[in-house]
Amino acid sequence: MAASLRPLLLAIISLLMISSLTRSSEGAGIAVYWGQNGYEGSLEGACRSGCYDYVNIAFLISFGSGQTPELNLAGHCIPSPCTFLSPEIEVCQSLGIKVFLSLGGGGSGRPVLSSPDDAREVADYLWNNYLGGQSSSRPLGYAVLDGIDFDIEHGSNLYWDDLARALSGYSTPERKVYLSAAPQCPIPDYYLDAAIKTGLFDYVWVQFYNNPPCQYTSGDPSKLFASWDQWASYTGVNKLFLGLPAASQAAPSGGYIPPEVLINQILPVVQSYPNYGGVMLWSRYWDQNYCQAIRPYVNGDPLTYTTKSVKKSHAVA
Repeated sequence: MAASLRPLLLAIISLLMISSLTRSSEGAGIAVYWGQNGYEGSLEGACRSGCYDYVNIAFLISFGSGQTPELNLAGHCIPSPCTFLSPEIEVCQSLGIKVFLSLGGGGSGRPVLSSPDDAREVADYLWNNYLGGQSSSRPLGYAVLDGIDFDIEHGSNLYWDDLARALSGYSTPERKVYLSAAPQCPIPDYYLDAAIKTGLFDYVWVQFYNNPPCQYTSGDPSKLFASWDQWASYTGVNKLFLGLPAASQAAPSGGYIPPEVLINQILPVVQSYPNYGGVMLWSRYWDQNYCQAIRPYVNGDPLTYTTKSVKKSHAVA
């Protein structure tokens, strides 16, 4: 009896291990921005590349102060809604990739909060339209995003801390609302400093590009290292990411680091910090194998996926 059951049990265990194949959430990872170029391929394609652990859908460009929120995904869907993205978002999540909605961006939108109450109203809108709430007009459809990314580069610098607190308040033991921020590397960041200092952001991917005072310049990483050191000990920073352009053309004011330089000179230094979280790339469109080149070195474990063994006891008669 025991011998006859053993092949069946082995098959069951194998199936359990295969079904639990998932991207490791531990250790360092790579984040990318998707949504600002219609030629960058699909969201699902980005996730199936095997390269990214976090994808920021960019951008919700205008909101707050009584404005009608405006989602701009460039050539992917104009105008929104972009409800066809829901199954793609769920594919990403099934691969263990966290998907965020990014607020702001560097374009022509107007992200402005007029008061703490306004911040709470925006949080309520985001919860019901992109996160775990309910609305009849969800711009991305039925999929529930994992969190919200703050990439505030213009508009007002007020009340972003209130928005972070309000969004964090929607977290439950069953489902956390993740928060990320993309400040510029000069300290303090004009727009996000107060928000970051709340300590509520799970990930801070600092933009070490288009900022000559704190970015890599050809052959000289000293300014980058000095800025990284400041950010690593900055109040409220939990997981710290090295934000980089994925091509020199992606950052007109500089900061591009060739893959071999990043691998041999930069990563060994930043990885020595205990809150090192990985690398953020701008953007999926500009990423022409940059991520594939650096992926094995960003995390000490080069494997993209891990098997989580399922421990069960089986009585064999």
